[in-house]
Amino acid sequence: QCLLSGSWRSDTGCRMVVSVLGKDGSFSGSYLPGPAAGNSEILTSPLEGSQQDVGLVPQPTFSFTVRWRLRAQTTTFLGQCYVGTSGEETLHALWLLREAADSPTEDWKATR
Repeated sequence: QCLLSGSWRSDTGCRMVVSVLGKDGSFSGSYLPGPAAGNSEILTSPLEGSQQDVGLVPQPTFSFTVRWRLRAQTTTFLGQCYVGTSGEETLHALWLLREAADSPTEDWKATR
């Protein structure tokens, strides 16, 4: 069974901590980018998300959003939690980062 509560670390050293996991699959916590982010002023930022019901799906999908504290950016992650043959849980996710654009003509470069 794959539950998101607890601490997770990415291959690049980012850390996600899910501190509250609701019965409805909603969760909240914090996110801290790793050294690959290259910016020492980025602080731990809040995250909120949801996970499929693990009673219905043993390897559930999930999504969460990080609201960066010091930047006009939001990052959304979408993925799935897998349980390996020895019981280890692994998250696989894609992400989108959105920066605030100064105008509609600058919109094209605001999403990575």
